[in-house]
Amino acid sequence: MTTGDPEAFTCLNDVDLFADLSVAELESMQLMVPERRFRAGELVFSQSEPVTSLFILRSGRVRIFRITEDGKALTMAILEPGAVFGEMLLVGQRMYDNYAEAIEESVICQLTVDDVERHLIADARIAVRISRLLGEQVARLEERLTDLALRPLSARTAKTLLTLADASRPSMLGQAPAIRITHEQLAGLLGATREATSKTMAEFAAEGLIRQSRGRITVRDRNRLGTIARRSS
Repeated sequence: MTTGDPEAFTCLNDVDLFADLSVAELESMQLMVPERRFRAGELVFSQSEPVTSLFILRSGRVRIFRITEDGKALTMAILEPGAVFGEMLLVGQRMYDNYAEAIEESVICQLTVDDVERHLIADARIAVRISRLLGEQVARLEERLTDLALRPLSARTAKTLLTLADASRPSMLGQAPAIRITHEQLAGLLGATREATSKTMAEFAAEGLIRQSRGRITVRDRNRLGTIARRSS
């Protein structure tokens, strides 16, 4: 491994947790972070196969979901490259009720309990970032659960599309980012049926708020979607 190779430690230097580390520190840590490839549809972890690790998503996308009492899959988040997730009580990550599934071919790095104790918690720079990250995740989850309980489907859909658009990268300079998601995946995020989700999306498209193509959605009118997202009834 050489310090001149920017891809040598991509799993670490693309993650906010490690933004304060030097090149030498990143290289040292990368030596103990193994990578694994997951096929689309393959589970990273589940209730039947619990883990005590933190994962770093290097490439691809991962869906975090849980099974409701009536047997439906409720998507809690769709993670993009750079996301940190997993079961690690030491840093406040609790995933024992959840499943993690690769929704496209993904490369994931893994940190064990010993790795976290030795390299993360002991470093004040990283410990502060972990606290902030976990606080943000809790806030997002509480907001999401409130939306599911109180907001109509159109408002949840508009808000989710805006959030996904903000997390997506533009395909070309100056162009709006294309959200890579199917109606089934979006329905899981919304806690709705695919039929109801598709109907709402068709209405948004007819009003010129979005443009749809196979597996991709482009936001065309952020202001009007924002207005819809703020509706409470």
